[in-house]
Amino acid sequence: MSTILTAIAAAAPSPSPTVVPDVDVTPGVAGFVAIAVVAVVTILLVVDMTRRIRRTRYRAEIRQRLESDAGNATTDEPARRADEDGRTDVGDDTERG
Repeated sequence: MSTILTAIAAAAPSPSPTVVPDVDVTPGVAGFVAIAVVAVVTILLVVDMTRRIRRTRYRAEIRQRLESDAGNATTDEPARRADEDGRTDVGDDTERG
């Protein structure tokens, strides 16, 4: 049985090498559009990811500042400091004498 298959395979003519035109091989306009869409989507994803990472980092920094400020403050009153003339700063813009 194998000899019959070998004889048939040997009898089948092999295709002769032909030159294929470049137009049939290139991706053309459809390939360019597909690659352009992939590039634009990739750029948009990178920009969105950068924004999200930056926003997360800022939130963590603010949370850390609030926690450290809450740990440093012993009372809920704003920090008061005595000026050279004896007045105290109450943390707002009104002057109290």
